[in-house]
Amino acid sequence: MKATPSERFDRSLVWFRRDLRAQDHTALHHALQQSKQVFCMFVFDNHILACLPRQDRRVAFIHGSLLDLDAQLVALSGVSEAGLMVRQGEPLACLQEMVNALRIQAVFTHHDDEPYALERDKAVREALASMGVAFVSHKDHVVFERSEILTQNGQPYGVFTPYKNNWLKKVTPADLQEQKVQPMQGQLAAIPEAVRRPLPSLEALGFASIDLSQLHIQTGTRGAENLLKDFAPRLSHYQQTRDFPSVKGPSYLSVHLRFGTISVRRLARLAYPLAKQGDAGAQTWLGELIWRDFYHQILHHHPRVVKQSFKPAYDAIEWETDSDAQQLFAAWCEGRTGYPLVDAAMAQINQTGYMHNRLRMVVASFLVKDLGIDWRWGEQYFAQHLIDFDLAANNGGWQWASSSGCDAQPYFRIFNPISQSEKFDPQGKFIRRYVPQLATLPDDALHAPWQAKPLVLQAANVKLGETYPFPVVDHAKARLKTLLRYSVVKNKSEDA
Repeated sequence: MKATPSERFDRSLVWFRRDLRAQDHTALHHALQQSKQVFCMFVFDNHILACLPRQDRRVAFIHGSLLDLDAQLVALSGVSEAGLMVRQGEPLACLQEMVNALRIQAVFTHHDDEPYALERDKAVREALASMGVAFVSHKDHVVFERSEILTQNGQPYGVFTPYKNNWLKKVTPADLQEQKVQPMQGQLAAIPEAVRRPLPSLEALGFASIDLSQLHIQTGTRGAENLLKDFAPRLSHYQQTRDFPSVKGPSYLSVHLRFGTISVRRLARLAYPLAKQGDAGAQTWLGELIWRDFYHQILHHHPRVVKQSFKPAYDAIEWETDSDAQQLFAAWCEGRTGYPLVDAAMAQINQTGYMHNRLRMVVASFLVKDLGIDWRWGEQYFAQHLIDFDLAANNGGWQWASSSGCDAQPYFRIFNPISQSEKFDPQGKFIRRYVPQLATLPDDALHAPWQAKPLVLQAANVKLGETYPFPVVDHAKARLKTLLRYSVVKNKSEDA
């Protein structure tokens, strides 16, 4: 049965941001509960767009998802003139335009704890208040946020396992309940002709057109649901398959979580009951969702981590920054390190905008602890290239790899890129896909080609230094250098 709205507002506007769906949507749910009429809007924020390259897969993903969202809203409304209004510009100016044109009394949206978003939303809230317009923001992007899970002393957690235990103790079916979107006839309002505009093309937005289907990326809620349908039967095996990049183990839903084309509650509702029953795969995957909550609450309580180490002592480390370091960084970015698994992983991100999670750890460890380069360099490169880039998770992952973050790996734990390759890509299927010049090497020579016999290399038409580079660094020597580099924090407190 559809709920009758309390009609607190005559006309409201739902401002979509990282929540590009019309199902299980908290802001839209509450706007419909409290308003006679509801309009929907998305703004391509010039401040964000200005930092992006012309060929940006994320903008293409958003664009395709907006088309899908518009169709969802039209279907829900039953009116072809309803749907999504899309603008490009400064969000406040665009909102003020709609408030005046449509006589909006309230703007509904969702929390966003990234530093720029907090600053933007504060300015919007204050400006709308001066116009007599309410700014109503709800939690939606995570299951638990901000200060909802604290230690017994009322402090935010800095270690994951006790946070996870508290999360599991606290969560109830109500926390995962669907925020249903059930508009009454005419409640999702038709867009007046004076403000009705078609969705601008990528070219009109200043971006190149990208065919994401070639990367096997489906946009919108339909794409997310297709992936979830494919993953659900594999969920119980997730623990066994997730670390092998050539195996179909992950859900591949990270970009959909990032842009909210599926709700995190939808995913948790799938995993939580199975996890409670002891399903190891569901327990592990649910743990990944909890890590996501964990990193978002870290960003909320410690916004300094955007530029500084979570553990301040680690900012005393002296990283390599000279011209040699610049060349090593370029080799890492371009997949020319001479370590096949590292190079294959970098080829994957450069070609597709995605990188397998195990490989994210491997390449991060290699950059920081084999090449001695500041984790911030790698974090920024991922921020520019990952289609699923999320500030909280990306920052948390890089600080974990560099040992400077919350609940990070010990500084003396240094991934060996050869043993990682042998363990997680034993037959070299992933390497052969992304480093095709090594494809004809036998398995036992593929993980460290420079150790192969000359006749083996010759038979595979591999010429080290020509068709494939020699290693840019010796791992054993780099490990010793890293232990020395980290000695500045060895005897200092590891507490944040």
